[in-house]
Amino acid sequence: MNPTKLGELIESVTDTFEINGNSFRFVYKDVFLFTIYDENANRMRIISPIVQLTEIEEEQLLNALVANFHSALDVKYALSDEIIWSVFTHPLKELSNHQVLDAIDQVYLANVTFGTTYSSTNLVFPGNAKKKDEPRPKKLIKRD
Repeated sequence: MNPTKLGELIESVTDTFEINGNSFRFVYKDVFLFTIYDENANRMRIISPIVQLTEIEEEQLLNALVANFHSALDVKYALSDEIIWSVFTHPLKELSNHQVLDAIDQVYLANVTFGTTYSSTNLVFPGNAKKKDEPRPKKLIKRD
């Protein structure tokens, strides 16, 4: 994948599309997303702002962390500049067309399901237990 091909692919599936240096800003199903790339570092990311940190409860933040393990698969919830984001990162050159399109869907879904199912697909890894009311004692992991 290269930046030109990446931009053309994104533009083909989005409602609006703007280029700004090494980034693309676009609307996908009424949600703002951004793609930022660095050819020299061979990295790219697709991100979408979800909510200001000050506007959510602690439980929502904890649920997002649990989702990063179980239900937000190729994307993750992240915090930057006091904003919660859905984020997909990948090496740029190795990225396929299918991965780009799937990433856009997953970033979008992680955004719109924040606060409910916190998921980027219909797939959920097992073991997603509800938070217990009683705090558990912290255990230190011994390393040999």
